[in-house]
Amino acid sequence: MKAVENSGTVIGLKGSDGIVLAAEKLILSKLHERTTNQRLFNIDKHIGMGFSGLIADARQIVQIARKEAAEYRQQFGTSIPLKYLNDRVSMYMHAYTLYSAIRPYGCSVILVSYENDEPVMYTIDPSGISYGNHGCATGKAKQSAKTEIEKLKLGRLTCRELAKEAAKIIYIVHDELKDKNFELELSWVCKDSNGLHERVPENVFLEAENAAKQAMEADSGSDTEDL
Repeated sequence: MKAVENSGTVIGLKGSDGIVLAAEKLILSKLHERTTNQRLFNIDKHIGMGFSGLIADARQIVQIARKEAAEYRQQFGTSIPLKYLNDRVSMYMHAYTLYSAIRPYGCSVILVSYENDEPVMYTIDPSGISYGNHGCATGKAKQSAKTEIEKLKLGRLTCRELAKEAAKIIYIVHDELKDKNFELELSWVCKDSNGLHERVPENVFLEAENAAKQAMEADSGSDTEDL
């Protein structure tokens, strides 16, 4: 759990027409390329995954999930339901807590999908326990992010609106004193993406990021006036 608590924050928001994932990707070096150490992945065409914790461990979970999705498609000729994939991945992660010779996975994951015109989201912690969620957060600012999420009326918001809210939350919970540099990652699976999990379009991303920065500037301005 320490690895998760020391990792960048990742949140999932389920709205009226889909789900938005947002990640705070901490920049460990200015020499790294922008695509290095991504926190959001595609598992299948309609399934996405976000994670916080050890990157190497999470990549192993990504490969396991992709293998499960591919085998299900090969056997049944259709996409894997997220409930089934969640059960398989959570059992796999739980198995690594049962033996003293191996350590548990040092990551928490968020699985999202859009099935039968309905958004579906699960979280799995390092122990293998999973939950269905309307909104969730994992990482170092988990509690602060959950507090912000609880203020939203998620069921009334579209994914375009949720993208802005998700960006604002990531910027709000980011600790500038301890972690100065970070990159925002945003993805969604919704009606606008035809049920596919993908990075949000560039115009949506820029609009969300600008709204988050403006909100932060407004908050800092009001704090200065109070002083």
